[in-house]
Amino acid sequence: MLHSQRMREKAPEADPLRLGVGWSKADLEKPWVLVETAGGDSHPCSVHLQELARDVRDGVLIAGGAVGRYDCTDMCDGVAQGTEAIDLSLPSRELLAMAVELHAISGHFDGMVLVSGGDKSQPGHILAAARLKIPAIFLPGGVGDLGPSGFSLERVGTIDAELRRGELEEGEYNFLCEHACMSAGTCEFYGTSGTMQMIGEALGLALPTSALRPAHLNLHRRGARQAGKRLVEMIREGLTADKILTEKALYNALVVHAATGGSSNILLHLPALAAELDLPFDLKHVAEINDKVPMILNVRPSGVHSNSRVWYAGGVMRIMHELKDFLHLDALTVTGKTLGENMKDLEESGFFAQWPRFLENFGLQLRDIIRPVTDPVDPCGGLTVLWGNIAPEGSIIKRSAVAGSMHHFVGRARVFHGQEKALAAIYGGVIQPGDCLVITGQGPRACGMPEMYYVTEAIASSAQLRESVAIITDGRFSGATRGPAIGHVSPELVAGGPIGIVLENDLIEIDVPNSRLNLVGVNGERLSSEQMTAVIQERMSRYRPPSVKIRPGLLGMYQRLAASAAKGGTLCVQPV
Repeated sequence: MLHSQRMREKAPEADPLRLGVGWSKADLEKPWVLVETAGGDSHPCSVHLQELARDVRDGVLIAGGAVGRYDCTDMCDGVAQGTEAIDLSLPSRELLAMAVELHAISGHFDGMVLVSGGDKSQPGHILAAARLKIPAIFLPGGVGDLGPSGFSLERVGTIDAELRRGELEEGEYNFLCEHACMSAGTCEFYGTSGTMQMIGEALGLALPTSALRPAHLNLHRRGARQAGKRLVEMIREGLTADKILTEKALYNALVVHAATGGSSNILLHLPALAAELDLPFDLKHVAEINDKVPMILNVRPSGVHSNSRVWYAGGVMRIMHELKDFLHLDALTVTGKTLGENMKDLEESGFFAQWPRFLENFGLQLRDIIRPVTDPVDPCGGLTVLWGNIAPEGSIIKRSAVAGSMHHFVGRARVFHGQEKALAAIYGGVIQPGDCLVITGQGPRACGMPEMYYVTEAIASSAQLRESVAIITDGRFSGATRGPAIGHVSPELVAGGPIGIVLENDLIEIDVPNSRLNLVGVNGERLSSEQMTAVIQERMSRYRPPSVKIRPGLLGMYQRLAASAAKGGTLCVQPV
């Protein structure tokens, strides 16, 4: 018996209440499907999702299910960026997961289609699927349209910095800002939103070819109807999310992430997913995958092209087809088939041969976008993990977005507690080539782990600084980040992490090839490893982490309960 039918027997009020929202008596006996969206007027990733939900509903009805549509919109990181509001961004992931949990359990639903497109709504929805362990399909919201001359939102921070320095005319700045977001859908650069669409499909939780699909296409609406129809079939088959979200699926997602140079924020979301599923997750394993899997995707900000071009090239399935020797092809997916079987179906249908013909509309070819593993963009994956006396539990750098000259760097520490003072120092000309900004007090328990977006853009947009200055923080970075930006330093400052003992003019060594991040000198003078060990031990013996101001509401709850960045900053494990 379906869960909904058992609950009807226990809660007799359920029937009249469902009838009260327009269901028929026949609907009461059908599979109950939750169509949950992050829809709302918050930003282009979410503004169209309620319309997409209507197409999902139609698919459910065609397949013989009954539909309850619920919404919990997400915040926009872009609107919040550079203000204290961005502190709520990572905690909002937990809120969105809890909203799905609330709606699914209280509504007695047998399965759900989760429709989202934002940075935190997508991982929040995927976490909820793992938590609830009922039939679930993730439907990515799709990609928006490019602005003039290929302009898109990730470059607004750059042109803002150029305007401040007098390098850009105000009229040009206003024109580009006006047309940076041309339609509904995820931004055209491969940031966190685009990466999460990829990850959802790589995990097997989204239908094949649904990630990064242009939001304006008729195919996107057809795909939504297909998702609704397929979810009803999954309910009847008993195919639940926990049968799909396995250790093999997690591994496949990490391979795709490495090969595409995805957002560093994924190394918050995948550890959190692993914790929900009680699966192991080790940053050393992540580093090993990135060291052996080549980067094959040429997409901004690490590369040249845009998200929609990736979809026209064949999207995630084409990328996974190139990577098949690295993947678990026997991983189960929402189609009810394995990844390998899905690939075979697409190959036999002509998909891999025919789809890249869309690229001819843009004067492009398949290999302009997706390279073969034998001739990759880079022989290593997009991210790597750095360890050392500053980050004993690890830190993350997006090496695909870092100039080769900065893969080994020794810089003078310029220490800031918070990013506002650091940003003022950059614009004020205080930061010079050879400096290493250390921005502390930005971890999950300190203030929610905000992004350092404008700091990185101020440096990346400066010809003088972009290949001569590094940033280290216990906070995190935008998916659009370029340059030597090291985040997720763990333990964080308020947990007593050694990032808190770094002093002005200390020397810091970044060694990407050897995965090291170390304090190596004092007052501009390099010391031996033995001397440095003694200095660190002496400083740590005197160090007392600063007290934390606990904020009210959601952020305060998150500050009290969040795990470290190395564990995904999640609430589902004990704080460390």
